[in-house]
Amino acid sequence: MKTLLVPIALHDALPSVLETTRLVAQRFGSLIEGVSLRPALAEYVPVDMVGGMTWLRDEEADRAEAEKAGGRFVAFMDAAGIPRHARDGLCVPENVAGAGARYRWRQDVPAGDAFLGQYARLFSATVVGRPGAADGTPRMTTLETALFEGGRPILVAPPTPPTRFGDAIVVAWNGSTETARAVAFAMPLLRAASRVLVLSVEGGTVPGPSAEDLARSLACEGVSAEHRALPAGRRTPGETFLAEAKAFGSDLLIKGAYTQSRLRQMIFGGPTSHLLAHADLPMLMAH
Repeated sequence: MKTLLVPIALHDALPSVLETTRLVAQRFGSLIEGVSLRPALAEYVPVDMVGGMTWLRDEEADRAEAEKAGGRFVAFMDAAGIPRHARDGLCVPENVAGAGARYRWRQDVPAGDAFLGQYARLFSATVVGRPGAADGTPRMTTLETALFEGGRPILVAPPTPPTRFGDAIVVAWNGSTETARAVAFAMPLLRAASRVLVLSVEGGTVPGPSAEDLARSLACEGVSAEHRALPAGRRTPGETFLAEAKAFGSDLLIKGAYTQSRLRQMIFGGPTSHLLAHADLPMLMAH
């Protein structure tokens, strides 16, 4: 987790995104790069179905909002005592180990989410806010672009800023390729954790290794992990994962995202959809 990409926009979860990023960066000595996130005009061209008229967003207002969001990012990092890294400064391998947390800001990026999906491929993880249906919450398109196009994991910050990160980790195991990929990306976090629980829920798995199998595999990687396979109950797998994470005192949940298709989850629900709607702790996800 040596490099963290943070798309910055003005939304209610921005304080949590910044604090989550700080906790990770100070734990792993990460380079944080904030980028200005502006929706492309084509993403916001509402049409009056009665009169057939369209309204374009004010591009200057969008730019002013992006500058304000960038100011909040820089102010937070400065207040946290995180030093600034030169925008064109190179990361020299022999100096990275002891460099400590530092940040840089990039504002000159294209509007729209397409750039984010491509740029995220260069970073250990992209930190985003947990989306919501209400006004002022992070956009789902930002999360989905980083998740599906970035090729790297995303770290989803909860609505309320966390107070700790990565000490007690729950792996929401379902035997899938997606969750196996998330676990692989999370190995630096798992090795640094004090406690790890691999949890599976009957009815929420696909054909694949068991929770016990994964715990044994992690032991070969130097990670001591408990394992638990729960029977099906009245709660959905997503509800069970959150309840058990709370009981475990977890401050990070690791989960593969969308083992079922997004369309199926939109219609029938699923663990990923439930977690993205209700999780109150940071989550590391990969697809």
